[in-house]
Amino acid sequence: MAVYKSDLRDVYFNLFDICGVQTNEFGLGEAEIKDVIEQFYKFTENEIYPCRTTGDHEGVKLTAEGVIAPPSFVGPHKSFYENGWYALGYPEAIGGMPAPHAVKIACNSLAIGANVAFSMYYGLSQGAMNVIEKVGSEEQKNRIIPKMMDGTWGGTMCLTEPGAGSDVGNAKTTAEPTGDGKYKIKGVKIFISSGESDLYENNIHLVLARTPGAPEGTKGLSLFIVPRYHFEGGAVNGVKCTKIEEKMGIHGSATCELTFGESGECLGELIGNEYDGMANMFIMMNEARLLCGLQGEAQANLCYMLTEQYAKERVQFGTEIINLPDVKRMLLKMRSTARGLRALSYYTANLFDLAHSGDESIENEIALFTPICKAYCSDEGFNISVDAIQVHGGYGYCTEYGIEQFARDTKIATIYEGTNGIQAMDFVMRKILKDEAKTFFSVGEKIKKTMSLPEAKNFPHEISMIGKSMEMSEKVLHKFGKMMAAKNMNGVLAHSTDFLTYCGNLVVSWLLLEHACKAQAKIGSASGDDKTYYQSKINDFKVFCQYQLTRNIGLAHNVLNFEEDLTKMEV
Repeated sequence: MAVYKSDLRDVYFNLFDICGVQTNEFGLGEAEIKDVIEQFYKFTENEIYPCRTTGDHEGVKLTAEGVIAPPSFVGPHKSFYENGWYALGYPEAIGGMPAPHAVKIACNSLAIGANVAFSMYYGLSQGAMNVIEKVGSEEQKNRIIPKMMDGTWGGTMCLTEPGAGSDVGNAKTTAEPTGDGKYKIKGVKIFISSGESDLYENNIHLVLARTPGAPEGTKGLSLFIVPRYHFEGGAVNGVKCTKIEEKMGIHGSATCELTFGESGECLGELIGNEYDGMANMFIMMNEARLLCGLQGEAQANLCYMLTEQYAKERVQFGTEIINLPDVKRMLLKMRSTARGLRALSYYTANLFDLAHSGDESIENEIALFTPICKAYCSDEGFNISVDAIQVHGGYGYCTEYGIEQFARDTKIATIYEGTNGIQAMDFVMRKILKDEAKTFFSVGEKIKKTMSLPEAKNFPHEISMIGKSMEMSEKVLHKFGKMMAAKNMNGVLAHSTDFLTYCGNLVVSWLLLEHACKAQAKIGSASGDDKTYYQSKINDFKVFCQYQLTRNIGLAHNVLNFEEDLTKMEV
């Protein structure tokens, strides 16, 4: 049985050699940051990872008293807050432990990879708390944030309805003013992650609802704070979990149907301005989308590490299977892609710290990279989990090694918080075409700069591949422009997913090139494990280009040469 292990060497390479997080406004040096990560690594190894398969088997139960989370989660969840890990990355003013955003993401990645269902309880709470901190009134902040910081209260995002899944503007939940600043909330929300549990004394729901006379569509939605128990007196509010979803994976996460106002009067209060519901909810949604990408990255890297261990121990045909060419191919492809997903996630996380300078171009780059992180990392993370099962053979298909759980747990990240198809439409329509590809081409200039590094001369074949991929991307955008001019919106939307995948391959190849150049510069003076590691970074870049970047040839062909209108084809 493989034991929990994370590739901290690669984590540190990303943080220090590439992102340079040791230079930060918080006064944390490399030694202090390593200490934080290593302490969290131990917590993850000893507390979070051991309840992964146990929590999957225990599942979530709906009882007369409410939703019961996996019993094995209770102790680690309590310790997570008591040890201050929830506070990591938050300002001291609210009881936090300040740190660079990339460091917080690195720790979060360890926890998510080890047990994604466990991480969703505090993850949704952080998302809800961040909305309250940014747009809530002082009274709302002072009442709620301290309770969420210490783990007494948890939070949720209530957006989806039975008749309004991705079509959020069709939401029917209503909010009727009572005249004293409160609103009567009535409606049903579904697929609410961590919607209710006994892990918290109170669940603070952020609910999208429509006030009387509100405009149709998303413009008429407002956001409301709806507690499970009233703030004053602690009496039950009229919000009830009426169903627990039985899912393919993340069995330890309470995915709830919440009914508001059926079992009694349900009261909420407006947060932010009326009709600003979608704008305010997007604060949480964008964070959730990046966390979906991190779910793909984190689980991909852990299942690779576990699979590598297995391949070094499993003997077939008189040798460890890691020596078999096809297995070695799968492992190298898994590692290069998983590390590429880490590079993409950390690079994007580091942009949040750089954005504090007020540079609008960095904010635009974050917006461009968010759908890539969400869709590309979740898609490729799932593919890596499937390869992990393949390397394990029959044992991977069985539950003994816990590998099949990665595929079950990772798949949902491609679906929730906006399906990957919706991410692709947002990426092409709003993040590229809307600003005439200015941000897209500014990233292209960064890629060209990396391609001109002295060390890049060691990779002529791969540099040529990146160059051709960039050239073809411009042709694709020209094709999109012609489609838009001809009002052929369906043509653009039909090819959006292919182009997001294309850009994911291109961006990750660029980041791995930067890593390979850094490794090339260091390998000459390195020895022992360091030399081996730097060679692995060079190999990662070459393997990724061979197996992933080459896919862009076919993807570009799909967009440029397939002229049929898919909407007119019968299914």
